[in-house]
This record gives sequence, C-alpha cells and structure tokens, in this order.
Amino acid sequence: MIISTSQTGTSGAFLAPAQAPEPEPGPHDVLIDVAGAGVNRADLLQVEGHYPPPPGAPEWPGLEVSGTVVRTGAEVSGHRPGDAVMALLPGGGYADRVAVHHDLVLPVPGGVDLVAAGGLMEAACTAWSNFEAAGARAGQTVLIHGGSGGVGSLAIQIARAAGMRVLTTAGGPERVQRCLDLGADVAIDHRSEDVVARVREAGGADVILDVLGAGALDANLRCLTTGGALVVIGLQRGARGELDLGRLLAKRARVVGTTLRSRPLDERAAIVASVRAHVWPWIPEQVAPVIHATYPLSEAQAAHDALRAGGVFGKLVLTPAS
Repeated sequence: MIISTSQTGTSGAFLAPAQAPEPEPGPHDVLIDVAGAGVNRADLLQVEGHYPPPPGAPEWPGLEVSGTVVRTGAEVSGHRPGDAVMALLPGGGYADRVAVHHDLVLPVPGGVDLVAAGGLMEAACTAWSNFEAAGARAGQTVLIHGGSGGVGSLAIQIARAAGMRVLTTAGGPERVQRCLDLGADVAIDHRSEDVVARVREAGGADVILDVLGAGALDANLRCLTTGGALVVIGLQRGARGELDLGRLLAKRARVVGTTLRSRPLDERAAIVASVRAHVWPWIPEQVAPVIHATYPLSEAQAAHDALRAGGVFGKLVLTPAS
C-alpha cells in the first residue's frame, strides 16, 4: 500500500490509500519494510502542488523512513536482511516498502525505538548539514526558530550536544518550557515577547536557523552578530522580502539558502555520512527524536491536518499496518 494524492473536484487535494507495485531494488539499493514514516511540512507542500518530487522519485510523499531490511542489491555491503535501519528519501516514504540507495541508509542507534526512528533522519540531516553550512561551532550562540517543530526540536539537542549556546522561539508558555527542557538556554515566546529585543539582550546570534523566510528577514538580520550567518531552511512567512544590504554589509554577515531533497545523490550521501560520524554518537543520551504522535499509514490525511493545525510538538510518524 502507498498513500497517494487524489483530487475531488471542489474539495482539492487529499491523501488516500492506493496500490503500487513493490519496488524492486537496483544493484546499489536497499529494500526496507517500513515501520515508521516521518511526516514533514515539505509533504504538505507537495500535496498542495508547491513542492514536486525530483525526477525519478515516486510521486507520493515521504522523505524519511525507518524499518527492517528485506533484501539488498548485488553491490550493497554493510546492510543485511533483518537489520534495523533508517533512510533519507527523495520521496515515496508513505508506503509499506521502499527501495533507497544504500548510501542514504543508516543503522538505527541502540536505544531508539524502531517506529520513533522514522522521525529522526530528515531532521538530523537538515539540522546538521545547515550547522555545517554556517560554520557553526562550539562556543557560538545559535538561534533556532520554531524550536517546537520537527527540525527545531532536534536542532536544539544537536546544538547543545555540540557545545553551542542555544536560543529558540516557540509559541506559548508550554511550548517554550518544553524547548527549555530539551536543552535550550533561552526560549522566547514569539506570541507575547519581542524576539529581536530578547535575542539582543542575550548578546545576539552567531548563527540563525530559520524556517520563517521573508517575513522574518529584517528581524533576523538585526539579531545577527558581526560576521554571523543566517541560514534559511523554510518559507513559512513567504518567499519574497526586502533585504537591508547596508545592515548586511555593516555586520559582514552571510545569508545562506539550502535545500536537502533536490541535492545530487553524492551530496546527500555526504550529509548522511557526516550525520553518522558526528550526530549518531550523541544518540540517544544527548539527542533523541521527539515524537508527538503516531498515525496509521491509512490515516495520513489526518496527520497532515494535525500538522497544519499547528499543535504538534516535534514529529508525527505514520505506521504501516504490516
């Protein structure tokens, strides 16, 4: 079974169970029996027609899975049938089984639940690769917008484990407290507090990991320290905005834009390898997936509705019936 996008006239796009042939692994692929498939905001955008899959990827959503190896291609070593693994996908994770290049597959770390692992891979690769892109290092201050989100909740833990001072934003006192519990040094309620003022009081941010986009561009520049880096990984508040180049020049700052899904295979494989080398040793003692809830795969639409409604803290994971 897969979960595919359907159209219903005036009702727009929605997700519904469908059938597809079982994927056949190529010589470099691993066939995985899916235990958990992470739900990401990119999946919502894909269903809405704003984020099409790259060429060659399945048409249905899903950027990450965990599960058990069924079989491997002839050129694969290091993964065996029965191994518990997780994988980064270009698409197609909302399914009972997936085939994925072995360089995008990692073992599930000891102490991590197999289903919960379905919500770990994409956030770990996103957070770590963008910290690397910004040159973030121990002793620096990082501002993570959306600390209650799937990427944000993991990024807080990764930054803390890497020795960074962590500032974050979240909406409401309860979510702010949960971010503090995850290891944030300062958590700011963006609904009731002046984020720029609070960040400046804290000394500014050397690196900002931003999911907001255009709507926060000016505020982010005002939060940066001299020589700082703003890394834009999401566009929740729009894709087009004005940039004060004078402020950018005065601070000798950088604005970095990145994506993960559309990168060539070798770049994604390099990110996965770096995550294994640097992040996996922290799991689960210092870094662990934050799972808000699980949904049966057949109820993927309900999971999307819940994520869109804004009450999720961490990740949602789909669980196939098999």
